[in-house]
Amino acid sequence: MDEDERQTRQELMILYALVQAMDRRNEVFQTIEDSEGRDEAIRRLGQLLGVGELGSRAVLDLQARRFTRDQRQALASRAEELRSKLPDGR
Repeated sequence: MDEDERQTRQELMILYALVQAMDRRNEVFQTIEDSEGRDEAIRRLGQLLGVGELGSRAVLDLQARRFTRDQRQALASRAEELRSKLPDGR
């Protein structure tokens, strides 16, 4: 795997986590609120969304103003664009 493909896959992983979080925003906000601190929130978000630490951190760092339908669509469109560039489309 070359560096461009690695970066594309990493960005896709983050986009997947963000889209999942937007689709489950109430659960995400409740999970964050119920967590004692940042590390626990990252761990619990990973469990909730089925994503790794990088994706969980991206979700936790996402500003609430980005949880709009148009922002979700923009992220999903970017993910599709990146998938189309990968040899296996995943």
